[in-house]
Amino acid sequence: MSCFIINDALVKWVSESLAPGQLIFIRGLMACALVWLAASAMGQAVEATALCSKPVLLRSGVEACGSLIYLLSLFNLPLANATAINMAAPLVLTVLAVLVLGERVGAARWVAVGIGFAGVLFIVQPRTDGFNAYAWLCLVGTLFHASRDLITRRIPASVSSIVVTLGSAVAVTVAAGLWSAVQGWRPVQLQHLGVLGLAAVFLAVGYFCIVKSMRGTDVTVVSPFRYVGLLFALVLGYAVWGHVPDAQAWAGIALLVGSGLYLLHGQREASA
Repeated sequence: MSCFIINDALVKWVSESLAPGQLIFIRGLMACALVWLAASAMGQAVEATALCSKPVLLRSGVEACGSLIYLLSLFNLPLANATAINMAAPLVLTVLAVLVLGERVGAARWVAVGIGFAGVLFIVQPRTDGFNAYAWLCLVGTLFHASRDLITRRIPASVSSIVVTLGSAVAVTVAAGLWSAVQGWRPVQLQHLGVLGLAAVFLAVGYFCIVKSMRGTDVTVVSPFRYVGLLFALVLGYAVWGHVPDAQAWAGIALLVGSGLYLLHGQREASA
């Protein structure tokens, strides 16, 4: 989550100068190259059959849709607002995990999830001037991301995480390339390439970490860690754009973090 938020901040900054599809495509090319080099360094061959397998293709397609939708909203919302809306993913994921994977969630954990969702609303503060079309678009992207994480659980263990990571990077890059062809390009400066290259590093690491985490344990255990991203977004939003949360937003942050810590504590007790 830390890597994803830093990536978001970097591409949001570049979006002030370059077209969205263009910058996502450039960053994607760099991310694909980095993941491919990482696979080679790890001694893992990237086989076309694994990369084009049905579950990997499905996850990659959902990833591409979710990423483009989320980034479009990110470029038009404060970093903390977009991140806060994206924090609804654990709530959706918990419901999907129960309905699709048959995982059991006790009443206390459902209450904690509800409190976390209330925290999201406190931060977003839905009203005419703060919850616009881009906020709704961001929520749609969140639904795609939650579905992506659930699909990750269905990918066979024989398919390496680095292959799944590469599939996501390629899908987002291809989709962004098509978008940029329609949208057009603006002049690219050397500093843009440097910032996007750095963003690609954080994106590639974030991709790999999220795949490994979603395949390694209970979905409802991993989900609360997403709240860490909100803290990074708040710090970066203030440092770069001077965005400072109001009292209601701080209350929402407290609810989000508190519910996340409770879920983690409950899981530790259950595993003891």
